[in-house]
Amino acid sequence: MSSVTVRVPAKVNVQLSVGPLRDDGYHDLVNVFHAVSIFDEVVASESETIGVSVTGEWADRVPVDDSNLAVRAARALAKHAGRTYGVDLVIRKAIPVAGGMAGGSADAAGALLACNELWGLGLPREDLMEIGADLGSDVPFALMGGTAVGTGRGERLAPLTTRGAFHWAFAIADGGLSTPTVYAECDRLRAATSSKIPWPEVDPDLMEALRTGDPHGLALHLANDLQPAALALRPSLATTLAAGRAAGALAALVSGSGPTCAFLAADAAHATRLAQALAQTEGTYTAIPTSGPAPGATLL
Repeated sequence: MSSVTVRVPAKVNVQLSVGPLRDDGYHDLVNVFHAVSIFDEVVASESETIGVSVTGEWADRVPVDDSNLAVRAARALAKHAGRTYGVDLVIRKAIPVAGGMAGGSADAAGALLACNELWGLGLPREDLMEIGADLGSDVPFALMGGTAVGTGRGERLAPLTTRGAFHWAFAIADGGLSTPTVYAECDRLRAATSSKIPWPEVDPDLMEALRTGDPHGLALHLANDLQPAALALRPSLATTLAAGRAAGALAALVSGSGPTCAFLAADAAHATRLAQALAQTEGTYTAIPTSGPAPGATLL
């Protein structure tokens, strides 16, 4: 086998509850992941060394050195196997970069699955998820896909069965936001108040809406504890959220650490109309209608 192609999804966090800052610098989370049908493709080909190139709309924003998460994933897999391997990785980008949709984590997941196949390692997906958890909290979910509850740093996953499809429009902002910067701003804003930070817990009403495929019920319970920090760092996102609500979105929230904003729609046609309206909003680079849950990393 000289080449392997893997498709990997973006995600939205329908609940992101952030606990107090831990001694190790992380936070305990309740992170309800929902994979959506915006995909990157990772192509792995035989090579003497490990390297990466990137194509697509966001290519100029992705590093192509050893800091690239897909390269780190390939090196981690080779180390786990205890052998020296090479691979030429080509990432075809469609997921926004630094947009709160886990594009880098998706590429790492794609590299793990593609290299596992290319190198004939035969590792089960559970092993790949364990390796991925050391690379980033979102990597295991990109391998799993669907809808899942993440705890710990978000890497401990429990899949959730949902009914039907949920439809979304995503407004992609000009420029990105650094996830560590958003978490640091969250901590700063919290430190400025005397309120005790509650321990994160799963919202049972949100779980029920997902299980029953009820977009109106889901709209009432979407939550993101990082949203105030993202809005503090990028105040223009408030205008985007307001524009989506004015255009008839069932609910609006910042996706993960932002700056992408997610808008829940009643159906596919509604999502398309929302995207068309949002594309005209100042500060929006583009707007995309999509749906979920989408499958995790998949061999093509």
